[in-house]
Amino acid sequence: MKNYFSIKDIDALETWIDEAIALKKEPLANKMLGVDKTIGLLFFNPSLRTRLSTQKAAINLGMNVIVMNFTGEGWSLEYNDGVIMDQGNSEHVKEAAQVISQYCDVLAIRAFAQLKNKEDDYSEQVLQSFIKYATIPVINMESAAGHPLQALTDAITITEHTSVKKPKVVLSWAPHPKALPQAVANSFVEIMQIMDVDLVITHPEGFELADEITKETPIDHNQERAFENADFIYVKNWSSYSEYGKVGNDESWKITSAKMKKTNNAKLMHCLPVRRNVVLDDAVLDSKNAIVIEQANNRTYAAQLVLQKILESR
Repeated sequence: MKNYFSIKDIDALETWIDEAIALKKEPLANKMLGVDKTIGLLFFNPSLRTRLSTQKAAINLGMNVIVMNFTGEGWSLEYNDGVIMDQGNSEHVKEAAQVISQYCDVLAIRAFAQLKNKEDDYSEQVLQSFIKYATIPVINMESAAGHPLQALTDAITITEHTSVKKPKVVLSWAPHPKALPQAVANSFVEIMQIMDVDLVITHPEGFELADEITKETPIDHNQERAFENADFIYVKNWSSYSEYGKVGNDESWKITSAKMKKTNNAKLMHCLPVRRNVVLDDAVLDSKNAIVIEQANNRTYAAQLVLQKILESR
């Protein structure tokens, strides 16, 4: 595997899930695989789980880890070709990517959507530019329109906690005071479409995801009806795609214990961080059905599996 850019880079999801679950039992089994190899982690926005889990995954494989936060440590980068660089950007990605490729064996990048221009964000300029100019494999630690590491984590977590043959999985929009990207929701939908689950998306009108993401997946604008008989509730806010970047803060969509009672004793999932008593009530997040901590733990093994496959293919 050359790069891990999107869900499409997973060639056999069931096999990957089985391998990740096996890694949890023996996380140091392949510690010699990454000895004397270095991964560079570049962050263009804040991170907790993604940074620490990817570092831990690399350490489990014996790798050295270099971390750089471009928000305060790196030169501002230019991504467009042919530009006269007499304004704010100090370095072109063409040089930056090639230089980093000399220092590292694998590169992982996290860069959020700006939520100002849909075409710019969905072109994935940051990730695609590094993929174009780097001479080493590139891993997507969340881009403007996708979060394939989180999605793989979610698939692992649902598999571990499934007690029925074909669980009903509901992706539910919830309120948030800030505009958030569609990245997590996009990749979650894409990976659930591959799995043997009954997927339903519920959100207020005006907050549809892109048609090329949802495809034939059922969408219900009645949240409580969508929750009926659900086995998993995945909660996530995203800003409007049609009115790009529009904030959605409709408090009536907050996840409550009363709504959860309509489910089939569903497990509650969220990628974190989550705003308590805004996105969902304390009682929901603190309930025994919330598996967000187990979900976060699986971030390490999703990242480790991806890294392992890249190292094995080199």
